Amino acid sequence: MRVSVFLGLSLDGYLAREDFSLDWLEQVQTDPPEDTGYAAFMASVDVLVMGRHTYDAVRGFPEWPYTGKRVIVLSHHASPSVHGEIFRQGDLPGVLDELQEQGVDRVYLDGGVVVRQALAADRVTDLTLSWLPVVLGRGRPLFGPELPERLWALQSSRAFPSGLLQATYVRQQEAGRN
Repeated sequence: MRVSVFLGLSLDGYLAREDFSLDWLEQVQTDPPEDTGYAAFMASVDVLVMGRHTYDAVRGFPEWPYTGKRVIVLSHHASPSVHGEIFRQGDLPGVLDELQEQGVDRVYLDGGVVVRQALAADRVTDLTLSWLPVVLGRGRPLFGPELPERLWALQSSRAFPSGLLQATYVRQQEAGRN
């Protein structure tokens, strides 16, 4: 089973502002929109697993961006389902094990806490990171000190006229140290 990450982040490594706001992502919107490969990526995804803060931020969008996708929200507190999403408690590796047993081919992980948990458990198979040309100074980081050292191989990279820089990495064997 592939466990994928596809995220935008600031040059200084933040996924969101301290208040979890994503408004800064709009700074590179172009007309027409740049094709970053997100639509093709989403078409290949069977299940999306996200954290509660990410869910709350996305729920505030004008339209639900995951129509037709199975969405699991990891949260300590269940909420009523608005778009068919499923709220789950428990550890991420256990959820991923269940999805693999169900025959899921590709999982998309979204949200800093969820992605860090998967990276710490060595469950992420590929990372697509899109750096936006903005320094936030503070916010919610993608990476943290709890992560073990891992080697990643660059699979592709692209620069966009908006200044966005995107790189896709695939997991290699564990680095020499943890």
